[in-house]
Amino acid sequence: MSPKFDEVVSLTPQQTVAELDKYIVGQAGAKKAVAISLRNRWRRLQLPESLQEDVTPKNIIMIGATGVGKTEVARRLAKLTKSPFIKVEASKFTEVGYVGRDVESMIRDLVEISVSMVRTEMREAVEETVGKTVENRILSLLLPGGADAENSTTLEKLRTSLRKGKLEEREIELQVEDSGPQIEVFSNMGLEEMGLNLQDAMKNLFPGKKKAKKLPIKEARSIIEQQEIAKQVDIDEVRSIALKRVEQSGIIFLDEIDKICRSDKSNWGGDVSREGVQRDLLPIVEGSTVITKYGMVKTDHILFIAAGAFSAAKPSDLLPELQGRFPIRVELDNLKKDDFIRILQEPKNSLTKQYKALLEQDGVKLSFKKDGIDAIAQIACEMNENIENIGARRLHTLLEKVLEQISFDAPENVEGVVEVNRDYVYSKLDQIVKNKDLSSYIL
Repeated sequence: MSPKFDEVVSLTPQQTVAELDKYIVGQAGAKKAVAISLRNRWRRLQLPESLQEDVTPKNIIMIGATGVGKTEVARRLAKLTKSPFIKVEASKFTEVGYVGRDVESMIRDLVEISVSMVRTEMREAVEETVGKTVENRILSLLLPGGADAENSTTLEKLRTSLRKGKLEEREIELQVEDSGPQIEVFSNMGLEEMGLNLQDAMKNLFPGKKKAKKLPIKEARSIIEQQEIAKQVDIDEVRSIALKRVEQSGIIFLDEIDKICRSDKSNWGGDVSREGVQRDLLPIVEGSTVITKYGMVKTDHILFIAAGAFSAAKPSDLLPELQGRFPIRVELDNLKKDDFIRILQEPKNSLTKQYKALLEQDGVKLSFKKDGIDAIAQIACEMNENIENIGARRLHTLLEKVLEQISFDAPENVEGVVEVNRDYVYSKLDQIVKNKDLSSYIL
């Protein structure tokens, strides 16, 4: 396979920030921090191997209210670099039923994501060459011995009909895998948490048998395609690259890290479990080896990005050992009216662009006027101040309410251009904004 599958993306910090700017408004400090961490990851791999192991990732703590872009920065960074990414809410490990649960499961989940990514990339790389093979296999099943010279005319006629879709309902007999015995296991601990895969083990004990099955060509095509792709995609190579990608470029986003702090040193009770979760996380963040069904994974160079509002606690309330593993701390700005105006218009996939594209499918053209966007931004600010500050997520609730009737009526009762101006926005929201009880429930 091409070496591109296991390369670490080498964007400069300025390039990384420029790419993030296409999707995220503001938060320059957070973008700069992740861009430097990303570049340091590439720089480390250029060092002699004897030095690489000692250069640890500079993990980050993002501090900011909900909805200001913490998760989006991390998620976009991972997508930009094709890095395996998983978001984990640290607070879930303090809930009833989770206390003492193996926190290593997040590494195993990350490996699963990485394997899926690599397998998909490899399949896409061979799909173009597989098309011709699939066609030939279908033809050989339609006309056994079809490659013989005496059948060449018939073969070409069938090929033409097949490409035109005239043979989609014709049945062919195909050899397919027999799924074999299915075993269901009931256990307090998931098999995956033990690094085992019972289904794979059963396949080794009961080798898959093939059975003949008649299927129309339109259904058989995808099965044949999967069979041919499986022949060309080496699962051992997939596993090797996936594990390497996790170790060298994996990103874990630990959300709600502030919820596992002990804000009051004298108050024990439920805080004991919070400190226990921190101690469970510590070896993973510091660097340890985790057993997965695909092999051993070292977590030493996985990038951890923690995030929290830290309204009732401080980063210094974390265990000193854990604090030391997050040397970079960056505070994200609360969003203001001007930020909301930019968020509605500037990002590559802004909300206004999304709604325009959606309603165009029903023949309705939305035209967001400047005063309309200004009104939505103003109301978002007021709602965040008066009810609960949920950041940019407030724009989702407002736009959904503003466009609710249009979305419902299209396409039967709405057509042409609909202008979303200040008067239109307030006609939909004014009464709700004025009534605090209503706005608490609706907006």
